[in-house]
Amino acid sequence: VQLQASGGGLVQAGGSLRLSCAASGRSISSYAMGWFRQAPGKDREFVAAITWSGGSTYYADSVKGRFTISGDNAKNTEYLQMNSLRPEDTAVYYCAADPKGILRSSVGVRPSDYDYWGQGTLVTVSS
Repeated sequence: VQLQASGGGLVQAGGSLRLSCAASGRSISSYAMGWFRQAPGKDREFVAAITWSGGSTYYADSVKGRFTISGDNAKNTEYLQMNSLRPEDTAVYYCAADPKGILRSSVGVRPSDYDYWGQGTLVTVSS
């Protein structure tokens, strides 16, 4: 599976962006999907994830209520809608796929839980 993340950019605080993660090579309909981010000098951190069925979503406390993860199996694409953006949301955002997702009732929140990664897309939020 190859993942291509897009949609990053420069936005003012309070603004919105929608990130996309297009998958190719095979269907991700049985995969759990996640988004992580990494700010300069910091470790990669969990942002959001969705179970393979799309029935459950999980969010880091720092983005809960502002970000929404969703998927479109017909387009083999995952999305991260980001609203009310803050300067502290500035980071490179990575999408990731867990092919064992269909075996889990939940999702992983560690980078090591995911086997496939997109190249990252930069989100910069100005104050």
